[in-house]
Amino acid sequence: MALMITDECINCDVCEPVCPNDAIFQGPEIYEIDAGLCTECVGHFDEPQCQTVCPVSCIPLDPRHVETKDQLLAKLQRNQGQA
Repeated sequence: MALMITDECINCDVCEPVCPNDAIFQGPEIYEIDAGLCTECVGHFDEPQCQTVCPVSCIPLDPRHVETKDQLLAKLQRNQGQA
């Protein structure tokens, strides 16, 4: 699954720089996550870095983008031009 940022986001700017896939960006009101780039940090870290640093815990799994670890790894490889 990709992750999502809820409207509880306080725009603290700590999640964007820790994303190894550059999937987090400033939206019109709050930060957002590009589901096409988000791999939950699979292939980089043991846990999603944005969730780790978020002070308000507003980054849950996105039920609209259900993916297995294998699918997330394949997405990472595609996004890096390896597949």
